[in-house]
Amino acid sequence: MAASPSTARALNDRLALRLLQDEGPLTAAQLKTLTGLSRPTVADLVERLGGSGLVHVVGETGAERRGPNAKLYGIVADRAHLAGLDVRTRSVAVTVTDLLGTPLAEAAVPVREDAGTGPAVERAVALLERTAAEAGAGRLHTVTVGAPGLIDPATGELRDSTGLPAWHRRLVAVLQERLPAHVRVENETNLAAVAELREGAARGREDFVLLWLGQGVGAAVVLGGRLRRGASGGAGEIGFLPVPGTSGLPSATSCDGGFHELACVAAVEALAAEHGLDPAGALASGHGPFLDALARRLAVGAAAVVSVLDPGCVVLGGETGHQGGPELAARVEAELAVLSPLRTEVRATGLGGAAVLRGALLRARDAAQEALFP
Repeated sequence: MAASPSTARALNDRLALRLLQDEGPLTAAQLKTLTGLSRPTVADLVERLGGSGLVHVVGETGAERRGPNAKLYGIVADRAHLAGLDVRTRSVAVTVTDLLGTPLAEAAVPVREDAGTGPAVERAVALLERTAAEAGAGRLHTVTVGAPGLIDPATGELRDSTGLPAWHRRLVAVLQERLPAHVRVENETNLAAVAELREGAARGREDFVLLWLGQGVGAAVVLGGRLRRGASGGAGEIGFLPVPGTSGLPSATSCDGGFHELACVAAVEALAAEHGLDPAGALASGHGPFLDALARRLAVGAAAVVSVLDPGCVVLGGETGHQGGPELAARVEAELAVLSPLRTEVRATGLGGAAVLRGALLRARDAAQEALFP
């Protein structure tokens, strides 16, 4: 059954907009070549998108060619402003971009542990408002918040989690109340995986697992190019994974005794101290015995994930993955080869500490373009 004229126009417009997003400014002739559409159809869609305020003329091609065919068309970048927030237990970072994802302003503030829910929320909201004003964004279209913890798949809300500050959950609600914007929250590890998939260490891969190794320990699962959240939103809660070498077994309310006990930042620092190293610089020291011992620990958790999912690639993210870099990744890969017959490449994060915020901005851009593009 052939598509109706209106449906065909919508599909053509969306295709053209995606090309302008991915390729940058294009002429009508280039759009015709890339889309396979006829010249009159391309002329109509360019006029239609221009009238809707989504596309405008941004310049011309070579001086030897003048006229309509030489005009370069591009997306109107300031058609919408977006923001991403990286919410940690003791800090908040924010970046504001245009519709194409170009950063316009960014800032970060610490949040004291004893600040209290109300003051902590106000500090974070004020940071976003100041940054948006600095970026010249009178109104934000979409805001994505990255935070630790589980996201309820039914409500899209951050679930109450033991050990996480209460202001995290309150922040999202206050942003929704005070901003005339679409506000959404996503697990920080999942956002980091989105960024690594599209711009980082996992670019070009369809399947991989990101191990988040920070104050908390988790994983994000990407299969077939898609993020997998699980039935309850808890896919990748590897910190609760029972493994040998811990003090006991984890429980429904505590990951003590799970993989978290071996791989969190506090555990890495304690291991460094056992090797006579300063915990602050242990990962950058190149100390072989320490790195080997840490790699053996990380390989235990990675082997459990690999045995079930066989992703072919594991990316080490979070503070430990970033600081350990390629040297730690290579050692984990070697240890993993001893534990599992499934060939698995291990890579260090390609985006480091920026991964969560970058993932939040990518999600915000996707959501805004989905809403604005016909």
